[in-house]
Amino acid sequence: MTTLQQLLPGSGVAAQESPLRRSTRALRPARTPAGAVVAFTLTVVLAGTAAEVVSALLGSPLGWLPVDHALELAGRHTWSELPFAALWVAGAGLTMVGLAVVPGRCRLVPVETSDPLIVIGITRAGLRRTLRAVAEEVEGVDRARVRLRRRTIEVAVVTGAESTGAMLRQVGNAVGDRLAGVGTLAAGEVVVRLRRKGR
Repeated sequence: MTTLQQLLPGSGVAAQESPLRRSTRALRPARTPAGAVVAFTLTVVLAGTAAEVVSALLGSPLGWLPVDHALELAGRHTWSELPFAALWVAGAGLTMVGLAVVPGRCRLVPVETSDPLIVIGITRAGLRRTLRAVAEEVEGVDRARVRLRRRTIEVAVVTGAESTGAMLRQVGNAVGDRLAGVGTLAAGEVVVRLRRKGR
């Protein structure tokens, strides 16, 4: 930790954060397109509203926004009489704001590094391909399919009728060794399932 990091508030909390939590937070994609659309729309609408209000207060309204018509319309209707289109637009706006605020789902699996300031991730598809190739290298395995769950890694192997439990243990050990070699964080438990040919 540098002297600057020691002086900054909250740096002690960040230094004690687990590598998995830090990596997951850093690898989460921002909702940049949705955020840009929401920011641009809000900027245009609020700037237009502010200009309209200021010009009305100075005695010469711009007429960009139909303020009188909107006030008259609001005075004639209650909340229960709002048309479906207005509710749909309001719901779409709230959804866009929610999408802009909440970060996206992490598409990468964090990989352990020796430097706490470096964050590396591997794609889920790449990790599945790697683990599938390792499982298919075990003798007796014809095909393998890998699924990455939240807390487990499920490896389904297709094999002939002469397969044994020892082969399943070999597949589990091979997959576990590759996970350790890659250094994935929060890899979870490896579950190997057997499927006979023709099923």
